[in-house]
Amino acid sequence: MRKFAVLTGLYSVSHFIVDFSCAFLIFSKLHGSDIWLTCLFTYNFMAFAFQMPLGLIADKIKRNSVFAALGCILSAAANFMAPSPLALCSVAGLGNALFHIGAGRDVLSGSGKRFSALGIFVSPGAMGLFLGSLCGKSGLLPLYIVLCALSMDAVVIVFFGSKLSGMRDEGFDRSEKKDLMGSSIAFMLLCLFLVVCLRSYVGMTLAFPWKGEGHYAFYLVLAVVFGKAFGGVLADCFGPIKVSFASLFLSAVLFLLYKAPVYGIIAVLLFNMTMPITLGAVARIMPQYLGFGFGLLTFGLFIGLIPKFLTAQCWLILPYGYTAACIVSACLLYYGLRIPRKELSKNAD
Repeated sequence: MRKFAVLTGLYSVSHFIVDFSCAFLIFSKLHGSDIWLTCLFTYNFMAFAFQMPLGLIADKIKRNSVFAALGCILSAAANFMAPSPLALCSVAGLGNALFHIGAGRDVLSGSGKRFSALGIFVSPGAMGLFLGSLCGKSGLLPLYIVLCALSMDAVVIVFFGSKLSGMRDEGFDRSEKKDLMGSSIAFMLLCLFLVVCLRSYVGMTLAFPWKGEGHYAFYLVLAVVFGKAFGGVLADCFGPIKVSFASLFLSAVLFLLYKAPVYGIIAVLLFNMTMPITLGAVARIMPQYLGFGFGLLTFGLFIGLIPKFLTAQCWLILPYGYTAACIVSACLLYYGLRIPRKELSKNAD
């Protein structure tokens, strides 16, 4: 248990470093270029959508630390692709995807039927992207520090990752879902997938009128970080279904009060609590395909970004559109979690 806690801490710090570094490289090298939107689309496609096929490969190879370390190395190597913006974005995105699949499989396999480690692992990513983009645009951080951090991270993962993990997946009973029909599993996965798509779309389009004032943008990122972390911890304490419904319905109410910054920030925190729950639920549905399950949900993240890349008009309007998004997410989670409800609720015992 102590080894897994150390492993989770290692991958959480690494998650911050990788996301920070990728954002730093892209914003420092490419921000303001003529093909900026194309570069962002390319990076996000490789970083999110490409995790699904990589997950299938990782499920066969089962060398998680190698995938994670290789992701760090490729993220650093992207710097040398600067003459070709699309190549830089492709390599950085591929490195990001490899890291997430390798680290994600390790955390999923070690979590068993618990959610806390999942929340802790995924939470630093938002802060890494936020700070990396700021540092990349400002030019305050020397490039060599970023490259050294990625290189050291790769070395640490190679030497300690495999020793700490051991692929402990005994927490999953692979025979539990024998009584579920293929159509039932597909419907559960579809519901969880749509929850992630909707969460991604909300995150990309939500624009509070006070967001540009003071330090509120930073507070919103903190809300995303702590929302994901607290969601996993609370799911272990009270059960994933109770936490999902309570957080989403409270978030729905607070979105109605969005003009007050404190309510809007808390609404964002609550809305992000379901992130580790959806990850854990997919792992329980497909315990033999942890990498593919992880990649399936990150593909959902990419789908949620597409309307923003297409500069489509936002379909959600404050406050009622985002309140409706919370309610729809709760309904989808009900169907996505209701079949394995008894098994998932054991975490609260």
